[in-house]
Amino acid sequence: MLLYFKVADHFNIIDKPNLRSSHTEITLRGGGIIFWFAALSYFVQHLENNYFFFTGITLVSLVSFWDDIQSLSNKIRISIHFLAITLIFYDLGVFNLVPIWGIVITYILSIGLINAYNFMDGINGITGLYTLVVMGSMLYVNTKVQLFIDASFIKYAMIASVVFLFFNYRKKAKCFAGDVGSIAIAFWVIYLVLKLILITNSLIWLLFLAVYGVDAICTIMHRLYLKQNIFEAHRLHLYQVLSNEYKIQHRLVSLYYALVQIAVSALVIFLYHKVDDVFLFVIVIVPLLFVYTLKFYLLNKHTLKFNS
Repeated sequence: MLLYFKVADHFNIIDKPNLRSSHTEITLRGGGIIFWFAALSYFVQHLENNYFFFTGITLVSLVSFWDDIQSLSNKIRISIHFLAITLIFYDLGVFNLVPIWGIVITYILSIGLINAYNFMDGINGITGLYTLVVMGSMLYVNTKVQLFIDASFIKYAMIASVVFLFFNYRKKAKCFAGDVGSIAIAFWVIYLVLKLILITNSLIWLLFLAVYGVDAICTIMHRLYLKQNIFEAHRLHLYQVLSNEYKIQHRLVSLYYALVQIAVSALVIFLYHKVDDVFLFVIVIVPLLFVYTLKFYLLNKHTLKFNS
């Protein structure tokens, strides 16, 4: 990370705040490259069975890092995401285990989750903390519930998150993850969640991403209702309203998101095999939808206060 700081500073790889940013100072961008280096570290020690994953995360990291430096078209980024997802589908045997219609849905869901993870990376600490929670939840499942992968594969991502948080979870962050960080770790998460789903034949593990998922999907729907371009920067996520309009400290908002996801993940693990999968989705998603609707109350209250 310290070496990357020198490179980023030399080549002026920075994030300049704009009217819709949640930060106010110029900061080094692309610190999330640590996740690719974590994947590289694991790969060189496990060459025998990690080719497809490492090739995929390298592709998405490369195009994302390029996008951090010089904006790319959405078509190029989505095409690379599609290729990378195809590689892990082949690696996990998705094409043999899932019907055609299921493969199409899985593609849409996977690419959607990658972009949702990226959309949610907007304030100090949120990506690092949330990733620690997700990876920690899967490590617990792997250890106590269902062995589905080499535990070190999860631990490397957690270590990278801790290193990144050391520089990012501050009042004045030393660096931001950038697209290279949020998309690379999202790819890692998707690989693990998909592998766990295929082994257990249960979709409930998607709820390990419930907090991000509800915020991202509902915000997209809100922006479509407002007839906005969903690929342009904005300040309508719940975390943005809390941080920007209500001036709650970024690190505190990030901690709220992580704590809520911890509660959700604990509930999922506790109720696994105890209740029907559909019912579990309902008892998790409905309360999160209710919490998200508070955003509209907060926005209206802030607007009235501003106008007065």
